[in-house]
Amino acid sequence: MTALEASGTGKGPVVDAKASAAGPHPVTPATDNAKKDTRRKWLEIAIFVGPALLIFLTFVVFPMVMAARYSLYKWDSRQPFELAEFIGFDNYTRALIGGTDPETQEIFWKAYAEPFWNAVGNNVQIIALSMLIQLPVAMLIALVLNRKFPGRGPTRLIIFAPYVLAEVTAGLMWLMLLDPRGPVTEWVQAIGLPTPPQGWLEDPTWGFWTFFFIVSWKYIGLAIILFLAGLAGVPEELQEAASIDGASWWQVQWRINIPLIGPTVRVWAFLSIIGSIQLFDMAWVLNKGGSTGQYSTIATLMVDIGTQRNDGGYASALAIIMFIFSMTAAIIYLTLVMRRDTAGSRKGA
Repeated sequence: MTALEASGTGKGPVVDAKASAAGPHPVTPATDNAKKDTRRKWLEIAIFVGPALLIFLTFVVFPMVMAARYSLYKWDSRQPFELAEFIGFDNYTRALIGGTDPETQEIFWKAYAEPFWNAVGNNVQIIALSMLIQLPVAMLIALVLNRKFPGRGPTRLIIFAPYVLAEVTAGLMWLMLLDPRGPVTEWVQAIGLPTPPQGWLEDPTWGFWTFFFIVSWKYIGLAIILFLAGLAGVPEELQEAASIDGASWWQVQWRINIPLIGPTVRVWAFLSIIGSIQLFDMAWVLNKGGSTGQYSTIATLMVDIGTQRNDGGYASALAIIMFIFSMTAAIIYLTLVMRRDTAGSRKGA
């Protein structure tokens, strides 16, 4: 054996082959730590996101899927679902156009489509009036409350208090106040003004406007608090500089404060639109949307049909339609109105 052979330098390829056959290289500490970090990260995600995801799937996704299934059947909800009759999309056509059968379309229009479109119209009116009345009123109050004056804190608390009241409590309170023999009626009569003979909430003319007043009283506090939070983020230096340049108080609000809280206003408008489409609690407490549907909404109509008429299939169809309306409104609003805000946040990130 030569010295070269004894040293092994002449067997390089053979040694490399044997090393490769012996298995992979041992894991370095850095690689092992990276794998541990990855496992720990996924474990943390599972611990913190898992319960919320499970609740979402159980109480949102699963009921929605089941409602979509029920909506395809004619089902008396007092009976087992196994006795339901599959009718396809008839529940949807009844709600939208009164069905497709010419012989029963007129009857179904009055029984199904007319109450549905009346409820949709009420939802749309609430959305429009919220933008036209609640928005400017809330903005004006927020601008006033943003100024420093004695008692500002208690005043903010009083204005926000109706929002934290339970809908049932607020609704029952207004039912007693607006009773035909209640204090509001007696006060209006005392100053010589006429009162609705059927009551404020049951009158065909005053019913909807009374309901909208109650809804505004209940929820306008949220808008005011959101606007105040947005105004708190406006730099005081800008307002002081404008005042030094001779700008009046109103010019400071119109030119500086209101434009700078634009994203907050758009967020509130988004919440108001979705909330108006899904409005239920207050309308249901106040006589289930009215005896003739003066202020009924899609949600109150859905619950009335499902619980009072026991038509589970049609009520499920209304639930799916309301979900589609809400999803469509959200997508359109986020795409057309809030696109600038979301684009700015992505750039900042």
